[in-house]
Amino acid sequence: MIDRYCLPEMGRIWSEEEKIKKWLAVEMCVLEAFSKNGIITAGELAKIRRKIHLNIPRIKKIETTTRHDMAAFVDQISENLGSASRWIHFGLTSSDISDTATALQLKESCGVITRKLLKLMDTVGKLAVRHKNTPMIGRTHGVHAEPITFGFKLSGWYSGINRALALMENTLETVSYGKISGPVGTFAHINPPVEEYVCKKLKLKPEPVSTQIVPRDRYAAYLCLLAIIASTIEGFAVEIRNMQRTEILEVEEEFVRGQKGSSSMPHKRNPVGAEQISGLARVVRSNCLAGLENIAVWGERDISHSSVERIVIPDSSILVDYILHRFNGILENLSVYTENMQANLTKSQDVYFSQLLMLNLIKKGLDRDRAYRTLQDISHRAYLTKKDFKGFVLKDKKVMKYLSEKEIKGCFSMKYFIRNIDIAFRRIGLK
Repeated sequence: MIDRYCLPEMGRIWSEEEKIKKWLAVEMCVLEAFSKNGIITAGELAKIRRKIHLNIPRIKKIETTTRHDMAAFVDQISENLGSASRWIHFGLTSSDISDTATALQLKESCGVITRKLLKLMDTVGKLAVRHKNTPMIGRTHGVHAEPITFGFKLSGWYSGINRALALMENTLETVSYGKISGPVGTFAHINPPVEEYVCKKLKLKPEPVSTQIVPRDRYAAYLCLLAIIASTIEGFAVEIRNMQRTEILEVEEEFVRGQKGSSSMPHKRNPVGAEQISGLARVVRSNCLAGLENIAVWGERDISHSSVERIVIPDSSILVDYILHRFNGILENLSVYTENMQANLTKSQDVYFSQLLMLNLIKKGLDRDRAYRTLQDISHRAYLTKKDFKGFVLKDKKVMKYLSEKEIKGCFSMKYFIRNIDIAFRRIGLK
């Protein structure tokens, strides 16, 4: 799935090559800090800059011997530096480099996802405005409840994306921490000003108290956010799947010429994109659990988290990037069948006006429970016999005792249900 669908920018961020390039960037920042703090000379720094280079195939070859990727990296970049090679990785531990580099990757990844969220929110917002006054039935438990508009439904999606963006701001701050503090985080072999310089240069913050690693609750927060985003989009996708059911068919994913919905049934037009999103969201949620498991480590560090992170962080980042891209495409090409929305409103014989009638009976002095049970009986008869609810109400003596024919007919108003839709739109900044 990753190889096939990986979008270029996110794929680059989490590629092996980019990771190692960032390792080198962190190492070079450390050497700059050494120079500024008088640990190495300007001449030695200049020599290193001139001669240092990455050779990833060579790193992989060395790793077959070292069985340690960071050690192989250090050996490779040190190979042609002569005496200046002694300053490479001086006083550092692997996680000083890898965790600080990971913070850079996480920051970039947050930026990509933020842009995708903003693009999707724009798409949803435009569709919501277009259908702000398109009436449809609202459903609870899959059953007709009361009328809403399609735009109102979409305004809830818009608001959900906006919440994800707010969470992203907090998460971006959470993951933007590096550490250059040595094997157990005590600065025994490296001075704190080095860490301060490196983090400032890389636009990160120093981890206030690190062990050998940056605390893994930071990564878990990122993975939890991705799980929230994936689950939020899945919620929208599930609704599209539901609304595309043959019995409902209020919206439909684009079905292009030449596409096949089934290998055996020529008539099939399936919501495959939305279904893919539902499936991929499960993977992202599972990865979130792995991130939470990684928070607990033995002492100042073990490597139980390391192998997991190499999978779940890149995979979840790429999957969420794809989910957002895929869902935006679905919405941009979504068929909206307003005539079916109108037809579905009639399928329950207008019984969704029952609460409005009940409230008017209560206003007239009827006990709430008696009003409820009276209209429950009438609405159930109308629904089960598929006969007009209004006709039953107008013939009911209990109702007619409290409401006139004009008052009853006035309760059958679609405008009543959608009269305050504008308020929701204004609250979220849509017009």
